Amino acid sequence: MSAKTQHNNILLAIVGFAAVVIIVALIGFFALGHDPELIQGQVEVSEYRVSSKVPGRILEIRVKEGDFVKVGDTLAILDAPEVRAKMEQARSAENAAAAQEEMARNGARQEQIQGAYQLYQQAKAGLEIAEKSYQRVQRLYEGGVFSAQKRDEAYANYKAMEAQAKAAESQYRMAKNGARIEDKKAAAALVGRAKGAVDEVNSYINETVQLAQMEGEVTDIYPKMGELVGTGSPIMNVAVMKDLWGTFNVREDQLNGLEIGKTFTAFVPAFNKNIKMKVYYMKDQGSYAVWKATKANGQYDLKTFEVKARPVEPFEGLRPGMSLIIK
Repeated sequence: MSAKTQHNNILLAIVGFAAVVIIVALIGFFALGHDPELIQGQVEVSEYRVSSKVPGRILEIRVKEGDFVKVGDTLAILDAPEVRAKMEQARSAENAAAAQEEMARNGARQEQIQGAYQLYQQAKAGLEIAEKSYQRVQRLYEGGVFSAQKRDEAYANYKAMEAQAKAAESQYRMAKNGARIEDKKAAAALVGRAKGAVDEVNSYINETVQLAQMEGEVTDIYPKMGELVGTGSPIMNVAVMKDLWGTFNVREDQLNGLEIGKTFTAFVPAFNKNIKMKVYYMKDQGSYAVWKATKANGQYDLKTFEVKARPVEPFEGLRPGMSLIIK
């Protein structure tokens, strides 16, 4: 083979290789370069945590994971003997306060009122005798029979009996009218405080029966039967299936058309269907880890935003964790 032939073969090989590279590059450009960039998110759901204000032992769990519950359904029952003991104490204090208020309202017993009345009548009788004696001594003093000393003694006795009669009358009226208005108000306040304590313990007793506050699906149950739970310890989670939304992490150069109040179409791979969604929340992630650096190319950094959107219409079967795709 001549040198010229070899040279031509090498040139043909180079040209062929270059042609293959160009063809592959064109195929890649047209086949892949124009595919839309995908943004993947997932379905989220609102949840509320069921917990108790009082510590206790799990006596009964009425539901299972996956059960759908309605408002007012019983979820769990706790045993809290300490709360029952506090209720007995609160009720005893309430009864004592009520008896004290009744005593203040009714006043003294009938026997005490009758005794005070008799003392008052006795003092009145003594006052009448002392007054008549003083008048007689005064007339005799004016006639020159008694001395001034005798007249003064009779007058002093008359005034003493008058004061004694007034004191007896005051004691009788006090026994008859009962306690002062201040004492009655104080007794009523004690009753109110005792009732407040009973209401407080009642609220704790109500906490031993956990009820569903919103309808939804039980997703997690933490304690087992017979286990102790502390104040505020989670017992179970309930997902509010009516409140589903999608969350996406979107780079800011892809936010075109994703604005609060705007609608877009997302693809649900689980059902191979599209769903209309409306943006209601948008916030930057605020972390350097989600930036896309472009300064190496002399440009700028791109931040990532969290975008949340709700389905425009109910989508049957949509569940938390399912993927959502935006093109």
